[in-house]
Parts: sequence; C-alpha cells; structure tokens
Amino acid sequence: MAGKLMHAVQYNSYGGGAAGLKHVEVPIPAPSKDEVLIKLEAASINPYDCKLQAGVARPILPRKFPFIPVFDVSGEVVEVGSGIKNFKTGDKVVSMLKSMVCLTQFPLRYVKLSGVVFGMHLFKLLNQKALDEKLDPERQTQRIINVIPGGGGLAEFCVAKGNRTVPRPPEVSAAEAAGLPIAALTAHMALTQFAGVKLDGSGPQKNILVTAASGGVGHYAVQLAKLGNTHVTATCGARNMEFVKSLGADEVLDYKTPDGAALRSPSGQKYDAIVHGTTGIPWSTFEPNLSQNGMVIALTPNPSTMMTFAWKKLTCSKKRIVPLLLDAKGENLDYLVKLVKEGKLKTVIDSKYPLSKAEDAWAKSIDGHATGKIIVEP
Repeated sequence: MAGKLMHAVQYNSYGGGAAGLKHVEVPIPAPSKDEVLIKLEAASINPYDCKLQAGVARPILPRKFPFIPVFDVSGEVVEVGSGIKNFKTGDKVVSMLKSMVCLTQFPLRYVKLSGVVFGMHLFKLLNQKALDEKLDPERQTQRIINVIPGGGGLAEFCVAKGNRTVPRPPEVSAAEAAGLPIAALTAHMALTQFAGVKLDGSGPQKNILVTAASGGVGHYAVQLAKLGNTHVTATCGARNMEFVKSLGADEVLDYKTPDGAALRSPSGQKYDAIVHGTTGIPWSTFEPNLSQNGMVIALTPNPSTMMTFAWKKLTCSKKRIVPLLLDAKGENLDYLVKLVKEGKLKTVIDSKYPLSKAEDAWAKSIDGHATGKIIVEP
C-alpha cells in the first residue's frame, strides 16, 4: 500500500482537548519486519490517551508531533512483515500498539521526602527487574522510557508488533476486543500478579475492593475478581450501582456517601487488596480498611502515591501502596479474548463513534463519566 493515503486523527501540540484533534490524510504506514499492518475496525480510547495530550509525560511523550493517539485496536491483517510467521492476510486480530508502561502522572524529576532525595533511586524501587540486573539508575530510567508506545489507533490503518497482537475469534466483535488491551490487562495484572487472585477459583478467599468500578478498568476488575475465590466490594456513582452489582460485585458503595467516601465495607470486611482506579483518596482512608498484609494497587499514581510507596518500602510496612506499571504480554491478552469468547468476561460499551466524530469520543473520555469503554469505528 505504499504511497496510498488514509484518514487519521492527530494533534499537533500539547493541550487543546477535543478541539486540538485534527482530521488529516496521511500515508498508510508500512510494517517493519516484526509488525503487521491492520485495517482497523474498532479502537478504544483510554483516559491515558487524553492525559498524554494534556502533557502528563511532557516533554518525553509524545516523542514527536504531529501524533496519532490511541493504543487499543482491533481489525483485519492486510500485510505482514517478513519476520511474522503466526499471522497472515485476512486474519482478524486485536492488538495493543507496541508496549505501554505508565510511569507516574507527574514529570520525571527528583522527589524529596524528609530530607531524603529519592529521584532515580525511586525508579530503582519501581523497576524491580532492572534492580535485579543491577543496572545503574540512568540506564533504568532509559529502560522504562523506551518501552512506552507510539500510538496510531485513531486512523483507518495502523502497524502493530506481532508479539502484542493476538487472534480474534468470530464470537468476539471488533468493538468488544478493542476494549480489552490496556484496561483488561491492567485489571488482570493487578489481580493476578499483585493481589495473588487465582482466576480458576482455587486458593484462599480474598477480600477485594475495586474503586471506580463502573469505568474501563474497574468493570473488568470486578468480573475477573469474581472468577477467583473472592469477596468483591466496589465503589461507583449512585447511577451505576445496579450495573456494578450485575457484574458480580458482592456489595456496592456510592462513593459520595459517608461510608463510600470512607471505603467501609457494609459487611465489615478488611481488604486484602484494593484495585484503586481513581484519585483524591489519602493513605489515611485506605489504611484502616486494609487487612494485616493488605495492599493498595494504584493504577493512577501521583506524587503523594509515590512518596507513600517509597516510605512504606523503606520502613518495611506490612500495609502498603504499590504503583502498577503495566507489563503487557500477548499471552495474557489472548487469555482475556478467550474469556470473552467463553462468556466469562464482557466488554461493556458506553458509546460508539465513527472516526469522523472522534473529537466527540475524546470529549466523552475527558468528561470522565463513561460506563465501560468508549469505542471509535473507522
């Protein structure tokens, strides 16, 4: 398809919100050796997409302007790179464009706590794999930065890495599949790798709290947790309480009520893990609700989160807060797609927009009150 043009949506600078998105005609990208070219059927907007435009990773990301946003896509393979052996033209797939690790939602600079400069040492605590390999702090920082993605989903075509792409069976629609990558993989990692929930239902019962349970990550987290041996408490707005109950939550709190704001379980449960997908809740609210070895898994870490994380780590506290750095693996995405096929997991779609109205989908995401996923269809 060399030389052919496609419709895409991009932004040319930081800021601007939905009004900053521009509809353009650009060349169809060519896949490299380890990539596939996908004709897109659906893409899913995540909150991080809009935060990236707002400058959350400035000046590191985006790497350059103009930038075509969105990382979660589904469609049909129309061309494969020379090194791709497991896909062919015509295959239906779902992909997370390149790799995504959300460091923290504040600029990469030194943080001071009680006179101790953490800076790069904070990254040493965060990046355990690099710590194990005894990399120096500068190399660790570079290692983390290098795995952040290049976007490309708000378009008619995109290129995707073969190891971040999995088959989509006919039982799973393009929209259902596109909702999965970042949101469902984040929920899966939080529950299985951090909270220790076994999704086959084995293991001891765990008490789990999911905040923002009607959102993209939250609605997957409730469903996945209930596949394990768990008691799930969830928070959401009053209008979504019945919806969250329908996902399987054992008890649901309106976050605007006193008990909801305090995260108090109606049945008096102490939480072994809190999958925390919102902001503005201090450690002093979390701590009395945690079990003896309970943890808060922070999906949107801020400076306060990072300082609490570092302090709890340094003081060897049993109760702790940990930032989740998404490690997206193709085999986990494939597992989630199979759960959808089997009817054990569902993507709840808040709304769908054509690519020509992508700015309306963007504005909906910025508003922050979507129930489930926001989908754009070329």
